[in-house]
Amino acid sequence: MPGTVLLLAASPTGKSCLVDAASVLPILAAVAPDVLSGTDTANVVELADPLEPQAVLTRLRAAATAPGPLTVFLTGQLQLDRRQRLPHLALARTTPATVRYTGFPWHWIREELRLRTPGSTTVLVDLHTDAETWQHLATQPLTVGPGALLYGRVAPPPPRRAVASPTYMKSVATILRSGHRPPIAHLHQQALTRSSGEDPEAARRDIVLAIDPTQPTRPAQPTHPAQPPMHPVPGFQPAPPSPVPVPVPVSLPASVPGPASLMTPPSPPPPSDPHAEITAAVESGRHAEAAELAGRQEQEALRAHGPGADEVVHWMEVRADLAMFAGDAELSCRIWLAVADVRLTAGQEPGAPGVEAAVDRAHHQWGRIDDSARARELGPALADLRLRVPGRRQGALDDVQRNLSRLQAQV
Repeated sequence: MPGTVLLLAASPTGKSCLVDAASVLPILAAVAPDVLSGTDTANVVELADPLEPQAVLTRLRAAATAPGPLTVFLTGQLQLDRRQRLPHLALARTTPATVRYTGFPWHWIREELRLRTPGSTTVLVDLHTDAETWQHLATQPLTVGPGALLYGRVAPPPPRRAVASPTYMKSVATILRSGHRPPIAHLHQQALTRSSGEDPEAARRDIVLAIDPTQPTRPAQPTHPAQPPMHPVPGFQPAPPSPVPVPVPVSLPASVPGPASLMTPPSPPPPSDPHAEITAAVESGRHAEAAELAGRQEQEALRAHGPGADEVVHWMEVRADLAMFAGDAELSCRIWLAVADVRLTAGQEPGAPGVEAAVDRAHHQWGRIDDSARARELGPALADLRLRVPGRRQGALDDVQRNLSRLQAQV
């Protein structure tokens, strides 16, 4: 099965720029697609210094829904928005004052990758931060979804008026240009070693990311430098990682029976992963089966946790995405409207990421409903939500009202 590769390099123009992100793209582009992806063939999508968050979202969503392995090479800088204190990937027009509207929210990456088969997604990052974001990441580490591998590094801000070089990602690209793609963990270590030759301070300064959820007994963890960064936040020092206990199995010879308390019963088979089953069903076109699986999971979560619980909302969102994959825009819109209502009823703010995402997706699916009567039926509910949740795109409420007026005029 062919793979998909997304090459994304993003950084602001002007004095807000901390890293020359786009400088790595010519090196990555020189690598054969099959080497970038680790598959026999691959489709490669390149985004260099994109301007609009929605453009990035469109490309990421297309890559995330493609069958087969997905590898993302992401180079850029992170900044916090001033209102919600959430990390964003800074884009070409991003400034500290406009991050919320011009940056790409990091949690959108998790949202788009969450339905992929565990182990089928690899994200390699080389990120720089400003001082505020660097301090935030010490207590709120980056993640990219429950089943995705994440490798790379996060660096603190460079010296004043300096623009850093993405040495880690350039090292990754240089290694891959040899035509050989080592196992991802080995590639990561080789890149760290190679980049430390160009930047000797990186080993004690950067946050190193090595997260592999497919290895449950010995999970790799983000590691922080043992020493403070070269340009630290006053009074701040990243904490060293806690040791990860590793269970050591003790076995008895088969010919020597032990006491009952020492006898280890056979391990039960691992539980099936409903996300993997659902993804497999979608990839093979069995949309009704996928929806039924997700519906059962939602009902189990409802019985176990009650209405409005995070587990229930998660499976509602899964069903909304499955309806979209099946081409049922009306059902997808209805579910996303329900998700937004549940989140708001639970006390979440209208500007909370989950609320905004639900309303944005309901709006997106509403615009794809072919049946005018159904669209007219759902339009007032969407307009009411847009009054409370305007979202980040200017004119979203006007768009709903304008299209609803057009639909009503057709009656």
